[in-house]
Amino acid sequence: MTTSQVSGSEPASAAFGRLHPDVRRWIWQRGWRELHPAQEAAVEPVLAGEDVLISAATASGKTEAAFLPICSGLAATPADGPGIQAVYIGPLKALINDQQGRLDSLCELLGIPVHPWHGDVAAAAKQRVLKRPGGILLITPESLEALFVVRATKIFGLFGALRHVVVDELHSFIGTERGAQLQSLLHRLELAVRRRVPRIGLSATLGDLADAAEFLRPGGGARVRLIAPPGDAQELRLQLRGHVHSARSDADAEITAHLFAHLRGTDNLVFANSRSRVEQFTDRLTRRAERTRVPNEFVPHHGNLSKDLREHVEARLRDRSLPVTAICTSTLEMGIDIGSVTSVAQIGAPSSVAALRQRLGRSGRRGDPAVLRIYVREEEVTASTAPQDQVRAELVQTIAVVDLLLERWYEPPSAGGLHLSTLTQQILSLIAQHGGVTPAEAYRTLCGDGPFHHVGQGTFGALLRALGSAGLLRQEPDGLLLHDETGERIVNHYGFFAAFASPEEYRLVAEGRTLGSLAPAAPVLPGGLLIFAGRRWRIQRVDGAAKVIDLTPSSGGAPPAFGGGAADVHDRIRARMRLLYERTDVPAYLDTGARRLLAEARDNFRRLGLDAGPVVGWGDDTYVFPFRGDAVMAALGLALALRGVRYEKESLALRLPQTSPERAVELLDELAAAPPPDPRKLAAPVLDKELDKYDEYLGEDLLTTAYAARRIDVPAAWEALPGLVAAARRRTPTRVPRVAGGTASTDSRTP
Repeated sequence: MTTSQVSGSEPASAAFGRLHPDVRRWIWQRGWRELHPAQEAAVEPVLAGEDVLISAATASGKTEAAFLPICSGLAATPADGPGIQAVYIGPLKALINDQQGRLDSLCELLGIPVHPWHGDVAAAAKQRVLKRPGGILLITPESLEALFVVRATKIFGLFGALRHVVVDELHSFIGTERGAQLQSLLHRLELAVRRRVPRIGLSATLGDLADAAEFLRPGGGARVRLIAPPGDAQELRLQLRGHVHSARSDADAEITAHLFAHLRGTDNLVFANSRSRVEQFTDRLTRRAERTRVPNEFVPHHGNLSKDLREHVEARLRDRSLPVTAICTSTLEMGIDIGSVTSVAQIGAPSSVAALRQRLGRSGRRGDPAVLRIYVREEEVTASTAPQDQVRAELVQTIAVVDLLLERWYEPPSAGGLHLSTLTQQILSLIAQHGGVTPAEAYRTLCGDGPFHHVGQGTFGALLRALGSAGLLRQEPDGLLLHDETGERIVNHYGFFAAFASPEEYRLVAEGRTLGSLAPAAPVLPGGLLIFAGRRWRIQRVDGAAKVIDLTPSSGGAPPAFGGGAADVHDRIRARMRLLYERTDVPAYLDTGARRLLAEARDNFRRLGLDAGPVVGWGDDTYVFPFRGDAVMAALGLALALRGVRYEKESLALRLPQTSPERAVELLDELAAAPPPDPRKLAAPVLDKELDKYDEYLGEDLLTTAYAARRIDVPAAWEALPGLVAAARRRTPTRVPRVAGGTASTDSRTP
């Protein structure tokens, strides 16, 4: 590894020598003997004003890689007048608070002010920035949106001196509505200051650097400087534990016992995949601590908890005076500074390879090995267990994700999606910023020269007409677009600034303290029992007008049902799963229970005939196993539906009720022989196509177009069909009798 010496009488690198003397002094005061490779490589292009993408491991100093040269440039050439000189955009308010702490000492030495700006920052602090803008602004996309809408006349005065934009956790924005909003805001910011502003993207998990660079600078990704130093060869200690849930064995109890026995006394993160599971396992671990009369070290952390409860957990993780284990969702996945934990645990299959990489990065810093424990729960196989459950998809998907992680593959950015919901928001925001725009101006700003360039003039015109019919827009005789009654109400609501939908929530209050919020998935009634914030409660009162639920301590409870669904699985993961079924080797990191489950999965895979073909008859139904990603499976299923065939997507398979295996093969053959259908034709019959915040205003035609672009991959499906048909033809379709293979049991002891 080539690094630069920065202390004592040792020679400094050329990159170090390019930094401002006070920045070099700050580095020396911290006792750094060398710059990290990403920091070394970033100095020259950042100082030169290039667009830069820095992809490096967690805790590799990406923030400093961006801000050491940024601050050097700001110190060497002070601004001629007032104005923010650098903007840092982060996905989380907590991350912004952390970055303020990291930048304060350096910027104080250089005389550069640092201003956090988000919903929790006091109005007085924001007023000071508005009166005397300068230095570095740390902000979320939502707060930047609010500046365009509420402070439109001050935008140029605020950002006229802008020299750099830094986007942290870039991967979290790519392919999302929030990412489309961010791209639009960056474009509008450059239009407001009337010049290009260099952009710097930071991330630890990027699957395709070229695609990420194109996201950072749409239309100019080829000119973005890519910095991706090779990662250090870090030791990884990994175990995947398999548990079977049945009438005789409680898998969750086994997982709880293992967590309790192996995590107590150290600092850990346990990712539980959903808020309900976070509350469930926190409650189980807390009860176990009470029964064994030891201090409870297990605390919950998720987005529905109040800010002070979340910050208390984060402070405990940073403190290290007492051991603590946070049971969490993705809220602790990104770069909030909590230091390095002893280990990371994952309950259930990870949502993606990239997410697991982010989570693993929390463990093993400072030269220590990273420790990862994964727990998979599978149901007992019986005579009535359907084929897709017999092949232990949860376990095999987890192994596939780990395999790809070890190969350093991550999901590439999502290229699909028209983001018409976010385009709707940006049209309304643009009107608020300028007091009105013409259709041509709006199209040129947002689509023609902007990030929504994939939206043609015809689609844009149809969108304006739909928004007019829904009461969001009206057009004046001179052609100017203005907010209509519904649009005015939307823009004036505090929730407008976010590109994602926020369901109406009740505030949960206990003993005079707000615990968090909840959007009930079912009616909430007085007397009901609840587990929330790691404790058990009885619902005392529900105030529908004030949206408040009063709680009192209880001995019973159950986790509430939260919204949200599982993420789509990528093609590469499903393809790896098929390989795992066909292979005979057993990963060394599997415990006894996981080994038994994998052996059972492979036995059932062969017994069902899936090694020979993708079609399995089961009773009166037939299952088709494409072993492809969810967007491909959606295209195949909807294409069958268009031919009048009922289907259900069940995990790895498409279930065709009341269909023989022979007919299923014929249907696949017919699809393969036909030309690929228009995705919009496949999407048209789908009843629930509203996926994003403003989809309800699009009208049926645009809603169908948007759904098809986001959820259906016809080209990949039609590429897969010939292979599926050939495999199905090689094996005479037969019905598999409903006799299950042997069940697996697990050994909860550490191997």
